[in-house]
Amino acid sequence: MEINPKKIKVIAFDADDTLWTNEPYFREAEQQVAQLLTDYETKNKIHQELYKIEIDNLGYYGYGVKGFILSMIELALDISNEQISPLVLSKILEIGKDMLGKPIELLEGVKEVLDFLHGDFKLIVATKGDLLDQERKLEKSGLLDYFHHVEVMSDKKEADYMKIIKHLEIEPSELLMVGNSLRSDVLPLLAIGAAAVHVPYHTTWMHEQVSESEDPKEFYKTLHQLVELKNYFS
Repeated sequence: MEINPKKIKVIAFDADDTLWTNEPYFREAEQQVAQLLTDYETKNKIHQELYKIEIDNLGYYGYGVKGFILSMIELALDISNEQISPLVLSKILEIGKDMLGKPIELLEGVKEVLDFLHGDFKLIVATKGDLLDQERKLEKSGLLDYFHHVEVMSDKKEADYMKIIKHLEIEPSELLMVGNSLRSDVLPLLAIGAAAVHVPYHTTWMHEQVSESEDPKEFYKTLHQLVELKNYFS
């Protein structure tokens, strides 16, 4: 859907890897855990098995660091046939806690764009993840005052976005979503008649990637940098 600046009332931003750095911390933790488990399997196999466990556990834990920590512990138990030492499990927990304590590194142009749009549009955050962790990151980011509403979603399907639209009392065509994931931040929006802008991040979790045949490139905008969003509202 084309972006019609005169029609847009609400601009929603994804948080992780759209407003601040996130995915590299997951990949770093994954590498650290793989190193801890090399006595049991190759690193490549460890990465494959962790991804399978993460996907299987989404229905139990949802998205976010805490579910990732539990999945890493499950991986360690499975791959060692439950022979893993308490010391290694303790190290995995420490890796997870370190992820939760990471500083907030805002991506380039975030404050510039929010300053530019704030006051002219209702700005919201629409993100997946653990509620406590996302609230903590928003507080530490210094961005909270820009946003009219913050929605930490268990998933980003069409029905989830329709709930936000109903809550905000707007039409789908009055919403613009900005995010780094085609699967979560673009495709569901196009399906409900909203507009979407894709701002790719250099690292994307496999689960969020889409195939070439799934990608309706002609129906959304792709920006190289978030600051380019200003061009549509100048």
